[in-house]
Amino acid sequence: MRILLIGKHGQVGFELQRALAPVGAVCAVDQAECDVSDAAAIRALVQACNPDLIVNSTAYTAVDKAESEPEIAHAVNAVAPGVLGEEAAKRNAWVVHYSTDYVFDGTKLGAYTEEDLTNPLSVYGRTKRDGEIALQASGARHVIFRTSWVVGAHGSNFAKTILRLAVERERLNVVADQHGAPTSAALLADVTAQLIRQRQREGDDKFPFGVYHLVASGETTWCDYARFVVAEALALGKSLTLSPDSIRAIPSSDYPTAATRPSNSRMDTGKLRRTFGFELPDWQSGIRHILQQVVVNP
Repeated sequence: MRILLIGKHGQVGFELQRALAPVGAVCAVDQAECDVSDAAAIRALVQACNPDLIVNSTAYTAVDKAESEPEIAHAVNAVAPGVLGEEAAKRNAWVVHYSTDYVFDGTKLGAYTEEDLTNPLSVYGRTKRDGEIALQASGARHVIFRTSWVVGAHGSNFAKTILRLAVERERLNVVADQHGAPTSAALLADVTAQLIRQRQREGDDKFPFGVYHLVASGETTWCDYARFVVAEALALGKSLTLSPDSIRAIPSSDYPTAATRPSNSRMDTGKLRRTFGFELPDWQSGIRHILQQVVVNP
């Protein structure tokens, strides 16, 4: 199997290079090798690689900056997935694409299912939703994974930011009224590889393509997440100025941002677990594994 991986240097792309290597011959590219805001460049790349599978892990993820750069966010998040789908359909290939909890407005009381209506609150959320729609309309067979609060040992993320601030500060305020599940990039990559193997075994006729929610089990808030990171880092022997008790919970209204975030990012993974028989670990185990890499073996 020939696999085209787009976004190899992102958090998820980095882990996908590892997870996909045993599955097929991987052609991995980054932004420098293909400008994903350029539809012509994307078509040329797919033509050159001629893949059986396209895995698109790239995205414009600067959520607040997207409010002032809607054109580039639209090109990368909304247009590119549709172009990839069109090129895949021409070659009888299929596409794995990653989307986000930001396609929802966060007003639901319970966890979001794949059948719930989307209603994004931000440019980032709208462009990611439009990318889903474009891929679905392209004619390509596809799997779209919606995930949340992605974190990994590679790249920039909330956990690493908290570790840096925990060295510099004695007190920290963190939002406590947004709920979700931190999901490790390694989990996303490993589930993707398992799904590809299952599709290889079953073939297209039986394989359940579509949209799936993929997040770690459990839920937390940004504040409790930050406290967990600090507590675990201290337990691993990291020298920090900040203690978990010195992290103060604040409402989102006390931390205004350019883009509005959904207050409820909880997503129901029942469809994924029932369909593929996957067991999803709790979010804490993913964070512990990342901290082992970042703190103990940097």
